[in-house]
Amino acid sequence: MQTNFNAEQLADPNIAVADTILRSCVHCGFCTATCPTFVTVGDEDDSPRGRIYLIKDMLETGAAASASVAFHLDRCLSCLACMTTCPSGVDYMHLIDYARVRVEESYERPAHDRALRALLAAVLPYPARMRAALRGAKLGRFVRGIIGGDGLLGQRLRAMLDLAPSAVAGPSSTERPGVFPAEGTRRARVALLAGCAQQVIDPGIHDATIRLLTRMGVEVVVAEGAGCCGALTHHLGKHEAALDFARANVAAWSREIGAGGLDAVVTDTSGCGTVVKDYGFLLRDTPEAANAARIAGIALDISELLMRLDYRSTRAPVPEIVIAYHAACSLQHGQRVTDAPKALLRRAGFTVVEPRDAHLCCGSAGTYNLLQPELAGQLRLRKLETIAPLHADAIASGNVGCLTQLAGTTIPTIHTVELLDWMAGGPRPTKLPDRG
Repeated sequence: MQTNFNAEQLADPNIAVADTILRSCVHCGFCTATCPTFVTVGDEDDSPRGRIYLIKDMLETGAAASASVAFHLDRCLSCLACMTTCPSGVDYMHLIDYARVRVEESYERPAHDRALRALLAAVLPYPARMRAALRGAKLGRFVRGIIGGDGLLGQRLRAMLDLAPSAVAGPSSTERPGVFPAEGTRRARVALLAGCAQQVIDPGIHDATIRLLTRMGVEVVVAEGAGCCGALTHHLGKHEAALDFARANVAAWSREIGAGGLDAVVTDTSGCGTVVKDYGFLLRDTPEAANAARIAGIALDISELLMRLDYRSTRAPVPEIVIAYHAACSLQHGQRVTDAPKALLRRAGFTVVEPRDAHLCCGSAGTYNLLQPELAGQLRLRKLETIAPLHADAIASGNVGCLTQLAGTTIPTIHTVELLDWMAGGPRPTKLPDRG
């Protein structure tokens, strides 16, 4: 693709990166076949190729983002399926991330949209605030029942109430800094990203990760000062807030490297893992650049670490339990981790099946199912329709957002690590049906 940036524009490092990315696109359109929004709505401007043209025009002219540009970029899931498909290696992730920053800085959104985005950025990355908000959602559902029907509720408010769990757990063991010692001879020392939303929505995931790793001889550290990875604010275009979260984590984990060493920074939420692995790029022009690159270099999804540790089941195989594996976009496209989770589940003794169109997003995508509930709902139904014929006992995935998005049917959703923990000596997941 030919670009027309002038010398002054190219002096901006962000424009220089965007220029390189834009020039790598050859207009082939392969990306349209795997883009969930284009497949759903059929609008070229809701495809990666179409959005690339919109971004190119916005950046070259230097004009403020228009309502049309904001509309179509907002409808991008950042699922990154286009990057897996692209034969030219277009770095769409960094292009759409920068474009979102430009939209956030230059486009005057309607007041209700600005308010909701500000609310999400102020609540979701902070466990205590999110827990309070979810408890408030219980009241919201009560009021919803009294007024009858959803006619008086906006689409986004309905989506928030639908996604909020019916019960809210108290503070988890990972909300405070601490060290979980390895059992027996220590094989490794890792930092676990406690993060934000997951430890409120489903703290049992972290518990399973810690139990499994410590039994395997891994010391697990929840570092003081570490928190949200920055993904939630990053994808809202709130660049400085995302950098602040990233800096805090890099500083916390760098201290741990200096104090006792770290063999890895482990994530059991794949959306977070994609961002942590990108810290080197995200903080490339900051004083933290070297430490950020070092952290990104040792970041691993829990499935990657378990493969390195040669995970093995200690229980008898249960091939009669059929697990439908849902590949989270952030894991299969963002981190390019595709085989490890399925191999581990099979090694644990389950029968593993996959739905057709496994590359397509379920519609979760961070805050997407809150901000774009109509499209997210269509993608959810499509995904569930591909899973239903598999007659699975449970849906497994490596991302809490996907598990929440696909919940609410007769098939329970369970994090992969909870199943692996059970088959290696941990408790049976409470959501898994007991065949008696």
